[in-house]
Amino acid sequence: MSVDVFSSHMNAEQAKLDPARTAVIVVDMINEFCKPGGRMVLPGYETLVGPQLAVIDAARKVGAPVIWVHDSHRKNMRRDREWVKRTPHGVEGTWATEIIEDLGAREDEIHVIKHRYSSFFQTDLDLVLKDMLVDQLVVFGVVTNICVRSTVHDAFFNGYEVVVPRDCCAATGPREQESTLYDIATHFGVVSDSAAVVAALTSGLVIENEQIAA
Repeated sequence: MSVDVFSSHMNAEQAKLDPARTAVIVVDMINEFCKPGGRMVLPGYETLVGPQLAVIDAARKVGAPVIWVHDSHRKNMRRDREWVKRTPHGVEGTWATEIIEDLGAREDEIHVIKHRYSSFFQTDLDLVLKDMLVDQLVVFGVVTNICVRSTVHDAFFNGYEVVVPRDCCAATGPREQESTLYDIATHFGVVSDSAAVVAALTSGLVIENEQIAA
């Protein structure tokens, strides 16, 4: 791994996922960010669907919960912090905040509503995970360098082991994708791909932290 001098002071890390301790966190795969008509559509979301479905299906087969995170914002707030920085988006109760149909989210699965970038910030996600005796997370969705990253940071701060499959995430650009994954791999978790996560969930294989060039 080609790393900067500071990040080179890292410990070799692997992940061995136990389905009884693992949850899959799907971040913001909502119409607003993926589908024509959304206010902030990320081009090429379609490339994520196959790898994401592979991980989701594997999780369901082994009994690991799938948790769907929806970015959602109330109308008529005097100062929504996200809307200060970004185009108003994700108005609650609208088509915009619904998970894209491609992924087949189920009503009987857990859905978390968030009002800031991180899936943990002032939501009940941490409480839900603790009640489910989960301490290992597979996190993916859009966008890598904003909401996925914020969620991974908070997961690490809260003591969770985190795996991010790179082919299940997309950033605002190639530079942001690689930079964010580099930072996650060197400071916050393990970066791999969907095939490795599926093998870890279904066959108990170890996930190696991916080499990411600085």
